[in-house]
Amino acid sequence: EVDFWIIPIIQGFVQIEELVVNYSESSDDDKSSPETPSQESTCVDDVHPTFLVALISRRSRHRAGMRYKRRGVDKNGNVANYVETEQLIHVHNHTLSFIQTRGSVPVFWSQVGYRYNPRPRLDKSENETVSCFRAHFEEQLKNYKKQVIINLVDQTGREKIIGDAYLKQVLLYNNANLTYVSFDFHEHW
Repeated sequence: EVDFWIIPIIQGFVQIEELVVNYSESSDDDKSSPETPSQESTCVDDVHPTFLVALISRRSRHRAGMRYKRRGVDKNGNVANYVETEQLIHVHNHTLSFIQTRGSVPVFWSQVGYRYNPRPRLDKSENETVSCFRAHFEEQLKNYKKQVIINLVDQTGREKIIGDAYLKQVLLYNNANLTYVSFDFHEHW
């Protein structure tokens, strides 16, 4: 009886765009030359010259918070600042979907202090973390079947302690449906 008064709210982002891919036979050099007369672009597919792209991001209501104030996993396996982003492409009566999730490293850790980039610390032991880490990934695998984990923490600097704890938990969990990749973007900066 009160449903009329309840307003569902989602924190996230939605954008849908109709796009056209055009190409021509000329090279990029020809296109940029001021002497080259402009040519009518030919569309890839004259029957369906457009496709729809939708981007939808949904932020979890569990453990939302400010950066440096909310980190890690909780006792139920929820990670801080978890976001699911889905990219949908509709073309030629087919819809393709790609889902990417992101969130804090699912171990018990925090950053204390108000200065920029405070040093991370582990808040619970490896054994205390196992069940919560497991709960997090059991939920992920229930929803998505398989996952590729890309660990983006600094592998050599102050974040190393978090990256090492993450890898250790992945190894202890030992699930064939998880693929772990460590990518230190600081090396590729």
